[in-house]
Amino acid sequence: MNAEFYHEPVMVKEVIASLLVNKKGIYVDGTVGGGGHSYAILKQTDSFLVGIDCDDEALQAAEKKLEEFGERKILTKANFADLGKVLESLNIQKVDGVLLDLGVSSHQLDRPERGFSFNQQALLDMRMDRSLQLSAYDVVNSFAKSELKRIIKSYGEEKMAGRIAKAISIKRQLSPIETTAQLATVVVSSMPAKLKWQKIHPATKTFQAIRIAVNKELDNIKPAIDDATEALKSGGRLCVISFHSLEDRIVKNEFRALAGGCVCPKDIPFCVCEKEKKLKIITRKALTPSAEEIKANPRARSAKLRVAERY
Repeated sequence: MNAEFYHEPVMVKEVIASLLVNKKGIYVDGTVGGGGHSYAILKQTDSFLVGIDCDDEALQAAEKKLEEFGERKILTKANFADLGKVLESLNIQKVDGVLLDLGVSSHQLDRPERGFSFNQQALLDMRMDRSLQLSAYDVVNSFAKSELKRIIKSYGEEKMAGRIAKAISIKRQLSPIETTAQLATVVVSSMPAKLKWQKIHPATKTFQAIRIAVNKELDNIKPAIDDATEALKSGGRLCVISFHSLEDRIVKNEFRALAGGCVCPKDIPFCVCEKEKKLKIITRKALTPSAEEIKANPRARSAKLRVAERY
């Protein structure tokens, strides 16, 4: 299974240039995936690395890829939102850098049995952590029509969310929607004719929305950034790679909040909010992949890298 795991890490050069402030430090890869970014960190430094992922297949692949670094790394199964608890369990007080790559791995998208993609005929699943109880099947077949509409509209930014939710509701009353192909067919059938021939598949946004709901992806970003910030040494770096506007908005806003400092009214002579500046934003504008990288790896085209430094 490990040999079949594939994920091309994005913006590796940019991450390395932004993250590595100490060649003999401690770094956390909060979304280790197949170990691509972690490999680059360990190869170019004498550092110790903590790799976190909630996907067992990713951890197995990362263990194999990073085998040559021996005891310079430790891999653990957890959600990146629990980064603080992971470090506490390892008795690590402070680290020099944290990387969060919020993207779905190519392996997860391309393995039919994972049930992420409408391009593959598979049972609806979409769980990054396969020990989770809630799957895409449950969302599609048991959530109220109004909740489905909210999820598809909010997480997929899909204008046809109402029509899609209605179509799903009607179809599942006849028989459960069990596969990715069945769901994609229902979504396409609900679309006006003019929207069925777009550049992207008509079901793309719906599948994204359901995946986000299953894995609570957006809910986990803020606590992960907060934990990472608290874990960083002064001068330590936090790098976050996002892949769509909803993620990037949360990252940008949380960076701004942690970089903002005092929020007391200006007419108060002294601070009572006790809100301190914790981060200095390094990338005023998000970094994006080079044209060469996008040509080699089209899935990198939507990536955005934001970097902040701990005061």
